[in-house]
Amino acid sequence: MVKFALFVILDAKPGKEAEVEAFLRNGQPIVQNEPGTIAWFGIRFGPSTFGIFDAFPDEAGRQAHLSGLLAAALRERTPELFAAPPRIEMLDVLAAKLL
Repeated sequence: MVKFALFVILDAKPGKEAEVEAFLRNGQPIVQNEPGTIAWFGIRFGPSTFGIFDAFPDEAGRQAHLSGLLAAALRERTPELFAAPPRIEMLDVLAAKLL
């Protein structure tokens, strides 16, 4: 059951949009190996605004993800790719449907 989530908004630096898109696409195999990450989505809102939405069964899964490989890569590449630090929202999931 999904109880917790993260919603991250990423604003690409001008000219870095393709690199941010590639970063998100390449992130999917990394989170595939995280047993506590039930759902993970790399998304695009518009020309330069991207995001990540992921869901977890418990706080331990969320914290494991925040200290995992993709989070480390995001922190490392933030100065290069993003106009501002990622905006990370910690969410409680009230209802969900997963296949």
